[in-house]
Amino acid sequence: MKKLIIINGPNLNLLGTREPDLYGSLSLHEFLDAIIKKYPTVEIAHFQSNIEGELISKIQEVGFSYDGIVLNAAAYTHTSVGIGDAVKAIKTPVVEVHISNTFAREEFRHHSFIAPHAKGIIVGFGLQSYELAIQSFLEIPS
Repeated sequence: MKKLIIINGPNLNLLGTREPDLYGSLSLHEFLDAIIKKYPTVEIAHFQSNIEGELISKIQEVGFSYDGIVLNAAAYTHTSVGIGDAVKAIKTPVVEVHISNTFAREEFRHHSFIAPHAKGIIVGFGLQSYELAIQSFLEIPS
């Protein structure tokens, strides 16, 4: 059984109420429940924090024992050298995800400190971005 974790950064705990036109109306818990039910043969854990250091600590904690990390560091994507360094330092592959198309937003959101160290990046597909990332860990390598 694959062991994956979804790690969410600041303000993603407000999904469903925060800017629903941009992020949708489904709450974080509703979304996670649906994903876990959809993939019963995959162990999917979740962690969310608004605090940069807690995100780094979680990445380090799971970064040698999980099969994959789905990481939406939110605004920290564009500002945190520390989170980028944590992703670089671990063995577990990371897929960076964003609900919105960060390249269609403010200029500062066009840069990621995580991307150079990630297996891949998925942006702009709403909550489906997470599911696409999960599927990337379930594909059989050629």
